[in-house]
Amino acid sequence: MKAYAIGDCNSGGDEWEEELKLTQQAVQAINQLNPKPKFLVLCGDLVHGMPGTPWREAQIRDLKNVLKEINPEIPLVFVSGNHDLGNTPTPETIQSYCDEWGDDYFSFWLGGVFFLVLNSQLYFDSSQCLELKQAQDAWLDQQLAIAKGRQCKHAVVFQHIPLFLKDPAEDHNYFNLELSIRQELLEKFHKAGVKAVFSGHCHKNAGGVYKDLEMVISSAIGCQLGEDTHGLRLVAVTAEKIAHRYYSLNELKNSQDVGKDIAVMLKQK
Repeated sequence: MKAYAIGDCNSGGDEWEEELKLTQQAVQAINQLNPKPKFLVLCGDLVHGMPGTPWREAQIRDLKNVLKEINPEIPLVFVSGNHDLGNTPTPETIQSYCDEWGDDYFSFWLGGVFFLVLNSQLYFDSSQCLELKQAQDAWLDQQLAIAKGRQCKHAVVFQHIPLFLKDPAEDHNYFNLELSIRQELLEKFHKAGVKAVFSGHCHKNAGGVYKDLEMVISSAIGCQLGEDTHGLRLVAVTAEKIAHRYYSLNELKNSQDVGKDIAVMLKQK
């Protein structure tokens, strides 16, 4: 059984100091988890300052300093969000992100599970970087062919903007992808055997199911837009299933051993 943690870092603008404190609490909670997560995914909006804002560089430095306290045995996986690239990304904003955090899309294997990290801004508005969107499309088709051909235990996608919030056929809005793009991706993922897509962006927990694919949206470590509390999601993976649960930071702080809870999750799923 493998476990990993997912958080959405988006901050609350003028309340940056409070956001940093919450992130520090999350780091402390992650470091004491038992079993230790195989990796930590930050599902985008790493800082609040959009490209071009004067306080952006300071926020990047602040966040990197906090993340240095993560147990070095827990790798970090960064997903690009709209605050990282801009609502309408450009080649320049994408390159700036890559310089700071690494590739905006990539894949990796762990324990027979195939993970894909996507730049969902290219599916939200690629009007200023169409060639980059086409490059990700071609790469994604290659990766999904690998997932299908190599018969991995599971294939999992991480992206900032959800495909949908509750219903695969719901109307398009700021918090999901446009319907035709959504349907195309859903079918591609389904045919390749992708079992779960994990996203952030909404600052509240949500999700739904398309055929045998689960769309999972995790609320934020920081600013909340719903009734959820500051927290992150723990995911447990076996050869048979993927199980997950969202925890508040207080729940994690008061529980040094979540192993029993994870075992219950796996039985219930």
